[in-house]
Amino acid sequence: MDNALILEISRKQFASASLDDVTFTENGDADALIKDLEHFPHAFVLGCLMDRQIQAEKAWEIPYKVFNQTRAKTIPELSSIGRDEYVRLFEKNSLHRFNEKMAAIFYGGVQDIKTKYAGNAANIWANKPSSAAVVGRFLEFEGAGPKIATMAANILVRCFKVPLFDYYSIDISADRHVKRVMTRLGLVPKNSTVEKVIYKAREISPEFPGLIDCACFETGRKWCHQGKPDCKNCELNRDCKKVID
Repeated sequence: MDNALILEISRKQFASASLDDVTFTENGDADALIKDLEHFPHAFVLGCLMDRQIQAEKAWEIPYKVFNQTRAKTIPELSSIGRDEYVRLFEKNSLHRFNEKMAAIFYGGVQDIKTKYAGNAANIWANKPSSAAVVGRFLEFEGAGPKIATMAANILVRCFKVPLFDYYSIDISADRHVKRVMTRLGLVPKNSTVEKVIYKAREISPEFPGLIDCACFETGRKWCHQGKPDCKNCELNRDCKKVID
C-alpha cells in the first residue's frame, strides 16, 4: 500500500489539532479540569492511568469525581488520603470496572507525583525532554504500560502542544480500532501482534510513529466499524485494501 494518503491526513490532523476540539469526557466541568494543564497537570496524568478496560470518557472523568468527592484537588491534599479510603471511594461510587485495583493505581499515582516530581506532575515533561524520557517516566507509574505511556506523550504533543526534543519514541497505541484499521488498509496481516502494528507504524513514520495514531483511531471509531464499515465516507477509502473478515 502507498502510505502517502495516511501520512498526508495524519500530518494535517497534527498541524490543525487544537485542545478546543478535544473531548476527553461527556462532562464539561470534567473536561475543563483535564485541560487545565497549568494548574492541575496531575488530573491529566491520573486520567491517563484510569484509561483502561472501560469506556475512555468514563475513565477520564474519574479524577473530577474523586476531586469532588474528597474535596481535594492539589497533590498535598490528595496524598493525605490513604489507599483504603480511595478503595472505599471507588467501590462506593463504582468509578471503574476494577475498583480496588484502579483505586490502588490512583493512590500510587498521587504518591509518585508527590515524591518523584516534587508534587508537580508537569515536571514529567518540563524543560523539553526527549520523547523517550517522557514515555519512560509514564511507564514508571503502576498500571501504565506502553499503550498508556505512548498515548499520554502523544496527547501532550498533539493537543497540549508541549514541546519535546524529539518524537522518535512516541509509538502508535495499538488498540482494537487502530489494529482493525491497519489490517483493513493492508498495512499489517490479519491477527497481527501489537508489536507488528507498532513496527509498521515506525516504518511508515520513523521520526514520529505515533503521528498516524489519530487517523487510524478516528477512522476506526467513525467509519471502519467492526460489523458494518462505512467505506463510502471514510477518508482512507481511496487507498484501502478492504481486508475485511
